[in-house]
Amino acid sequence: MPYLLALASALLYGAADFTGGLASRRAGMLPVVVLSQLSGLVLLVMLLPFLPPASPSRADLLWGVSAGFTGGVGVALLYRALAIGRMAVVAPITAVCAVAIPVVVSVGLGVRPGPLAALGMLLGLGAIVLVSQQSAPETGPVDQAAAERLPTARLPPGAGIALVSGVAIGLFFLSLAETRPEAGMWPILVARATSVTIFGLTAALGQHSLRMPGTLALTLLCGVVDMAANALYLMAARTGPLSVVVTLASLYPASTVLLARVVLGERLNARQVAGVGCALAAIVLIVSGGRP
Repeated sequence: MPYLLALASALLYGAADFTGGLASRRAGMLPVVVLSQLSGLVLLVMLLPFLPPASPSRADLLWGVSAGFTGGVGVALLYRALAIGRMAVVAPITAVCAVAIPVVVSVGLGVRPGPLAALGMLLGLGAIVLVSQQSAPETGPVDQAAAERLPTARLPPGAGIALVSGVAIGLFFLSLAETRPEAGMWPILVARATSVTIFGLTAALGQHSLRMPGTLALTLLCGVVDMAANALYLMAARTGPLSVVVTLASLYPASTVLLARVVLGERLNARQVAGVGCALAAIVLIVSGGRP
């Protein structure tokens, strides 16, 4: 059951990332983050009276704050990366970084990863290199001048931001996993309230407009889907082994890549296709190596 919940969360995370990235291309990252996070918060507040009673501890609420900060930063950076880069490249980079975080933390605590997990991490690093490769012919005549101004660029647009986003999302996964089952959905509520407050204040202090003509519905949908994904992940993390649940939840690039291919017609070169395949294979290896 926890594995099915984790896979369902991955499907929804990928759909939320696609809609959030698409909305960010049209309206900018900050308004999309604020309004999508707010819509998810409103949904959870409305559903809270119908959920089983919960008794969160102070530690649960503090982990929720941590999840709100790391998750908010991770999502904001991810939407920015998806807005300026190829979704089929950005999403796997983020996922590989996010899935490696639990393993790195385990090593720091004295738990040595198994051979398959170690192999998966190495394959993940190789995947990042492969998906970061761009073919010279990808730029058309109109973009040729811009391409010539960046002859030494090693990473495609959004790849560097995706790396940092993946680390933040990995910490978000860990923070939520530290909460107790008795806390119910309160850690997610605190997390979302934290992220809404942070980015709402950022928008207010920077006097950024939150108007989103033509993209409001897409943004609100993104927030609702992302909240559902968070709830499924939290339930999975509380009933299954963390290393397996986190890595299964990190399979979200599959749905993001599929949606980008079908809706946007994104195409990859041969090395990038191999990189996407390696990223997914790395996640599978880490899952296998993380079984108790």
